This record gives sequence, structure tokens and C-alpha cells, in this order.
Amino acid sequence: MRFDKQFAATAAIIIATAMASVCAYASGLNGDATALAALQAKADQAPLRDRCFLYAELVGQLADRAGQQLSSGDAEQASESLRLLRQYADRMGSAITDDSRKLKDAELITRHATFRLSSMLRGASYEDRPVLDATLKLLYQTQTNLMMQVFKR
Repeated sequence: MRFDKQFAATAAIIIATAMASVCAYASGLNGDATALAALQAKADQAPLRDRCFLYAELVGQLADRAGQQLSSGDAEQASESLRLLRQYADRMGSAITDDSRKLKDAELITRHATFRLSSMLRGASYEDRPVLDATLKLLYQTQTNLMMQVFKR
């Protein structure tokens, strides 16, 4: 009888801990999505000279998010994140101006995102490779344009 009560109490604690960690993980994903949406709105509303850096931050966060989604096996969500990443990388490339702020920081963020995507490409499945490769090529081009603008100054 005493053994049954201890077993039941231990099982209840394990289940409660597991449920709490699942809820914390789910709320973390929602928090990331909310923060990402806020950054998207901020970047779209920002003055032209600040947009390049804000788009670079979006690209960096989307690259990290796509990596997490690919590693968890959620290829569909990762594909959507990569689509958004390409969209904002394209916007970042068009937002590069002579008076853009924080160009070097934007270049460093883009370099980190490029490194992250190239490491994802090495471990990606055959089906995920074309999307990653296209995104990586666009990021390389954007990073090159950023470097040219940094050295132009």
C-alpha cells in the first residue's frame, strides 16, 4: 500500500513536470512569433536609413528559427520561415543606401545567418536542399552588397 502511494506521487510529479515543460516550450514559440511580428512591423515602419539593419535582424532571427524548425523535423514551417527570410533579405538588399545606419552590424548579422544556413544545408535532407540553397545564394549576394557598401564609406 505504501509503495503504491509513493509510486502514484512520483508519477504525478513526473507528469506535472512534463506538462509544464511542454507548456513552457509552446509559450516560448508563441513569444518568438510575437517578437518576430513586432520586429517585422517595426522594420516596415522605420525610416529608410534604419531599415537595412532591422531587416538584417529579421533575417538573423528567421535563420535561427528555420534551424530550430528543421532540427525538430518541422520541414513545412521551416520552409515558410525560409520564404520569409528570402523576402526580408531581398528587402534588406534594396534598403542599402549611402546613409544607412549600422551597416557593419547588418553585415555581421547576415554573415552569421549565412553561416547558420550553410551548416543547415550540410545536414539537410534531399527535399530541403533546393530551398536552402536558393536562400543561401540570396544571402551571399546581399552580404556581398553590404560589404561593398561598408568599404565604400
